[in-house]
Amino acid sequence: MNETIKNQLNHRTIREFKDEKLDDGVIEALLNVANMAPTSNGMQFFSIIKVTDQELKKKFAANGLQDYMARAPHLWIFIVDLYRNYNIAKENGQENDEMIGFDKFIQGFTDAIISAQNVAVACESLGLGVNYFGNIHNDTKKVIELLDLPKLTYPAVGLGFGLPNQEPQLKPRMDINLKTFENSYQVFNNYNKKIADYDKEMTTYYDLRDANRRVDSFSIQIPKKQGTVIANRDRMFETLLDQGFIIDKKMKS
Repeated sequence: MNETIKNQLNHRTIREFKDEKLDDGVIEALLNVANMAPTSNGMQFFSIIKVTDQELKKKFAANGLQDYMARAPHLWIFIVDLYRNYNIAKENGQENDEMIGFDKFIQGFTDAIISAQNVAVACESLGLGVNYFGNIHNDTKKVIELLDLPKLTYPAVGLGFGLPNQEPQLKPRMDINLKTFENSYQVFNNYNKKIADYDKEMTTYYDLRDANRRVDSFSIQIPKKQGTVIANRDRMFETLLDQGFIIDKKMKS
């Protein structure tokens, strides 16, 4: 097994970093890694905003309700970007609504996430820690305002990284056999029975955000996390429309 796979199997979310910035050469290499990520149809529907202003980081942390976000030495926001290509076409008198439809938005979201994961794998190969910040969707409209994003762009995910200053426990994962099927989806008769061992294993895990308390079993976490709406996240679709993406052609007519 090579070192890259070993690092991936040892992945931990790092929330506390040493107060040290990485060398410019490392940052340049990570940007090149992001740039060379697979992209749908070669259209490169993503951009990266490096958040270096500490006051801006604090605003992101407040918006995302995670104070440690402000302590990430490096914070990059990966965004869906249809603005760039649309304007290239517009300058050539060739723009059309197909360029900003839902299909292209999904391609852009995928491009942004794949690019972020490329960077995450590269970071961990260098001994760095990473933390994905999906909390930018707590109030996506606010993030758009903070980053001064134009129409036809949309924040996909944040990534904090740097030299780790903690060693969290490896978080258990559900048996891969419950997530892997051949040729068609498999439905089980009793899911609680299937995850019984995993439920027990999860209660042995300590999340360093609350290090004195073990986490709930996975089955208990489902209604708490998946079954509740985080404030303002129910406005994400509305914000998507405000950004100029055409989700339904009927809306345009």
